[in-house]
Order: sequence, then structure tokens, then C-alpha cells
Amino acid sequence: MSRWTYAEMPDLTGKRAVVTGANSGIGLVEARELARHGADVVLAVRNTTAGEEAAQRIRRTGAAGAVSVEELDLASQASVAAFADRFDGPLDLLVNNAGVMTPPRYRETEDGFELQFGTNHLGHFALTGRLLPHLLEAPAARVTTVSSIAHHRGDGSVCEGNPRDGWDTQKAYGQSKLANLLFADELQRRAAAAGSSLTSTAAHPGVSATNLVTSKDGMGGMPVIGAVAGLGVKLLFPGPEKGAEGTVFAATAARPGTYSGPTGIGETRGPVGEARRSQWARDETLAGLLFDRSEELTGVRFSF
Repeated sequence: MSRWTYAEMPDLTGKRAVVTGANSGIGLVEARELARHGADVVLAVRNTTAGEEAAQRIRRTGAAGAVSVEELDLASQASVAAFADRFDGPLDLLVNNAGVMTPPRYRETEDGFELQFGTNHLGHFALTGRLLPHLLEAPAARVTTVSSIAHHRGDGSVCEGNPRDGWDTQKAYGQSKLANLLFADELQRRAAAAGSSLTSTAAHPGVSATNLVTSKDGMGGMPVIGAVAGLGVKLLFPGPEKGAEGTVFAATAARPGTYSGPTGIGETRGPVGEARRSQWARDETLAGLLFDRSEELTGVRFSF
């Protein structure tokens, strides 16, 4: 396929979108492009001060859509519930983008889940479920969930939720990203089985020079990596402008149930296309088990 660019995005005037983790990096670019093409975008962020600064940056580009900021901490099921309770009216597009990557030590969310599984997967799972009534109000809503090439590190034990015993930060991150991909695929299957017009897709950014790597909540919390990662990542890998392409394509143009991302050099960069799933990511039985287990853990039920 020819290289897809933001210029090929459809007119999104009149559409409402929510992008998690939109105050910086890939999420900021995603939100900016949606707003530039007419969508009214909610930046769902943990730090609302940074969110307001990001919103101003987007507005200064001359974005056609309105941009607003709402507090959302995906490591808190109470925060997820409060965000959904505040939301009103139909929702056309939900981009499950935010995440935490490879913290230096085992940590838990306020609900007692391992940080990466609880934030990256269960936070977005609950958010999607709680916003489902609003998504179903829209004529053709889309949910796009951001996974990673790191999902290849995940395996069939993903439903265990990264227990403390034997915990390894890289493996745990991979499990959370496998969970993201399994969730996106299972959501599409369940929506289709219910006869719903809801579309679910997944995407990954390849390897991108963003503060997800340098964050003190993730790899940046390791002294050596924190000192050199910012410069090294920027020298070696493309920035968020390119990293966001796969997600924006998945959110606005990709076919239902697809997984999109860069297609060059081990999927770390390059033109957007169909991304490769691991063996476990193709396991529909595992996806169904994870979905059911996630409903049990969060108490959020999906009803079409």
C-alpha cells in the first residue's frame, strides 16, 4: 500500500473523541490530528495542568474542533468511574492510548493490581465498558486500543495479571500489551456478535522517542537509563509525529478488527500497515477468558 499520511484522514466535523494520555508524546499528536480534522476532542489526562498546556498547543495550530481537558487516572478505578459519570452524550471515538512502561520495581495501583496490568489494560478495559452506553449512542463508534511490539513477550499466563512472585518488569509490560491486543480483538468479536455497529481496532507505534521511555514511572526510574534514554532514543528512533500514525490510521480508517503499525525494520518504524500478532495474540479462547476475567476484576460489565 502507498504510505498513509494524516492528509488522508476523513472530515471529522461533528464527531466527539476521547484520547487518554493526550498531554504529551504520541497521545498529543493523536489528539491534535483529530481536532485539526474537525473532531471535538477530550484530553483525558492524569495531570490536568499539563493537559491544559497541551490543549493550548493544539488550539494554536488552528484546529477546527473544540479541545477540552478532563482528569483521568487509569491506575484508579474510582477515577475511571468518575470520568465516565461526568461524560454526557454520544461518543464517536475512544482512543485508549495512555500507559506506563517498565517501572524499576514492583508497584500496584490503588486497587491492588500490578501497575502495568492495572493501568494499561484494566484501566482502559473499565473505561471502555463504562463509556459503552455513550459509544452505542453514536451511529458508528470506534474504539482504538494501543498495544506494542512488546506484546510478543506476553504468553498464556496473561490472565494472572502479573503477580508479584517472579515479577519481571519487561515481561509484565509485554503481558499488559498482549492484554490490550486481546481486548481489542475480543471487543470487536462481541460487538459483531451482538449486531452492533461499534468498531474495535488496535495499533502500535513501533519504537518512538517519547517520554514513555524517560518517565520516572517507567524506564526513566532506572538511574542509568534515565540519564541517557532521552538523548539515545531521540537519536535512534522517530518522534511522536511518526509514532502516532498507526493509531490515527486505526482510529479513522482501518478495517474492523485490524492491528496496525509501522511495517519497516522489525516494525519499529516505517509506513503504516498490517502489524504482526504473536501466537498468543491470535488465541481467541485466551481473549475470551481475559475479557471475562477483566469483568470480574473491575466489576464492569459490557452490555450491547
